[in-house]
Amino acid sequence: MVNRTRYFTQGIAKFFIWTAALSTIAVMILILIQILKEGLPALHLRFFLDSPKNMGREGGIFSTIIGTVALTGVAILFGTPLGVGTAIFLREYTRESKISRIIRFGTDCLAGVPSIIFGLFGFVFFVIWLNMGWSILSGGLTLAAMILPTIISTAEESIRAIPHPYREVSYSLGGTKWQTVTRVVLPSALPGIFTGILLSVGRSIGETAAVILTAGSSLVMPTSLFSPIRTMAVHFYILAREGISMEMAYGTGAALILLVLIINMIAQWLINRYIRHRA
Repeated sequence: MVNRTRYFTQGIAKFFIWTAALSTIAVMILILIQILKEGLPALHLRFFLDSPKNMGREGGIFSTIIGTVALTGVAILFGTPLGVGTAIFLREYTRESKISRIIRFGTDCLAGVPSIIFGLFGFVFFVIWLNMGWSILSGGLTLAAMILPTIISTAEESIRAIPHPYREVSYSLGGTKWQTVTRVVLPSALPGIFTGILLSVGRSIGETAAVILTAGSSLVMPTSLFSPIRTMAVHFYILAREGISMEMAYGTGAALILLVLIINMIAQWLINRYIRHRA
């Protein structure tokens, strides 16, 4: 009787676990089918090479692609050193203390802050107070603050997973703390750190509220870091929300999905190649 109850309970648990997993996959597939079904017919070479015209009703999305890449690049450029540096400090240069607890608490709080709050902060601090205006730099710095919790948590967990004997071997050979971190710990933790950066790239590409408040929504081709831009996600939102052109909106959404897919495939290939090279 006990065995029957145990197997029955295990069967129910497996059923719910499989249902949850398949439901997640089903939702993702339905979203992809809907967007790609409506958007793929709009994709052609001129769609990618022309800039939007007539408020986005005509033309393509070239300027929004440039804006998306530039904004994400600035966010990663500023967010990655700060995030990885914080993780190194927490795991390698300090023990569990009041300072480390405060930093982790602050990171957890940042992770739960809505994106619109980051946008308001960026608008007040970067756009107005620092007089940067709506620009790539203002938006990139705001997104860098948004992605910090993701980079810090993934980098810290990756560094934590490195066995302590690796460090002891480095010290026994006369390596300094910094040499151990840069030549032993970070290379071993790089795949996990890169995963966190990849997640941050995805969030930066898909962000809208904070970007509108800090980078603007200009369709003009950017010429510098102080130029306002419109990202692909913002372009998709404005076209769909204001009913300007659903055909162009779905085309932009399909292009956005393909861009994220390509980035993920390239990143996964680089990670696997790096792992094979170290092995």
